[in-house]
Amino acid sequence: MSKRVEKTDEEWRQALTPEQYEVLRQKGTERAFSGELNDFKGKGTFACAGCGADLFSSETKFNSGTGWPSFWQALTEDAITEVRDESHGMMRTEVLCSACEGHLGHLFPDGPRPTGDRYCINSAALKVSGEGE
Repeated sequence: MSKRVEKTDEEWRQALTPEQYEVLRQKGTERAFSGELNDFKGKGTFACAGCGADLFSSETKFNSGTGWPSFWQALTEDAITEVRDESHGMMRTEVLCSACEGHLGHLFPDGPRPTGDRYCINSAALKVSGEGE
């Protein structure tokens, strides 16, 4: 796991754009098909936009057709934390960055093989490094 990152609310507000703050710190969701990384097809590593911890690889990104970047596996098992989410009258699994506890999105059991998982992640919660930036 990446080193634990802790900041005050004011420090997060200063470090993030308003959209990143809404998603990462307030558990918001960007509109479907609005995020810049939904159609990203380059190679690289997707990191947390809040703290820079590496989270996903372009090798596991796929087009789910849902309007958000989707991955069938996290980069490492301890890169993310999964939490039961019963908000909005639904039973879901929330996905958090393990390093800073920023809200990334949700996990659904309807992804492709080999895992069958779909990590549905907000573009605003990610930054990408590598080829095709």
